[in-house]
Amino acid sequence: MAGYENIPELGRQLADAVVQAMTDIRPKLLRAALTGDAGESENSRHSDNFLSEHDLWMHDRYQVLLQQHLQTFVYASEEAEPQIVGVDPDPDLCLLVDPLDTSELAVRGLNGYTHVLAYSRSLGRPVAAVIGDIFHHVQLYVAAYDGAEDHAFLITAAGDVHRLGNRRTRQLTDSIVTNFLMKPSERLTRLAQQHRLLEALAQPNAAGESKGRVGVDFGSVGLCHVAAGFTDAMIEFAKGFAIWDLAPGHYVLHAAGGTVTDLDGNPLPLDYRLSHLDDIAKAMSTRRTFIAAGTAELAADLARLLIR
Repeated sequence: MAGYENIPELGRQLADAVVQAMTDIRPKLLRAALTGDAGESENSRHSDNFLSEHDLWMHDRYQVLLQQHLQTFVYASEEAEPQIVGVDPDPDLCLLVDPLDTSELAVRGLNGYTHVLAYSRSLGRPVAAVIGDIFHHVQLYVAAYDGAEDHAFLITAAGDVHRLGNRRTRQLTDSIVTNFLMKPSERLTRLAQQHRLLEALAQPNAAGESKGRVGVDFGSVGLCHVAAGFTDAMIEFAKGFAIWDLAPGHYVLHAAGGTVTDLDGNPLPLDYRLSHLDDIAKAMSTRRTFIAAGTAELAADLARLLIR
């Protein structure tokens, strides 16, 4: 595919694994949607999250696919405790994986995403990430480090590769700001209480038009939509995102020149402190609120408006 050779090698390897995993799971999810058989399972690790047999199948499939490319790594999937894969007892790469994000919607044939991030324990930073969109034409968001700088790309199902970056500044009154607002009491009600933000978005822009919007988005792909310029910002102020939901999109947005901050406007570091297995297990159990925006100026505007 044109431009694929410009993606650093580790990014290409992860992209190949993600494309194969999505190709394998797509007919299973469509069958679940058409038959109504979601294959739901009890979620003993995260009791408030939907879990299906497809999440578990993707967890196992990724371990096989990733080992074909990388041989040895720490495998830190949402669906199990971190484990070492391969012969190296202390591999440098830690692979954070959310095998099937928004699986509650994926088994209905609506939205389904998958995240893989490679973190170098020696460098203390991500070195590649791929977010796959199972059902849509824009299929992959990729970020990768070439040893000197980070690069971000968008890849379509037709194989077209687009480099991400050079974001334009957009005022809040012209912005689409997204939030994972699907749970009525836990999230939607909390968003409705953000009256300062909602009033600011409703204000007319310089041309006297009401262009500010609130949208729904999901996990890391929401930050990727900001990186691509499809939306302008994403906010999470309620429950917080787990590391496998935030980190891959955080890295893609960083590589595209955007910003991710805490709710006070302080930039979130890319060093997730994953030096040891105990650190990785601890990181997997924490959640983080954030503001993700295409520009630092918009992130600062949102930080001033959000009610803690």
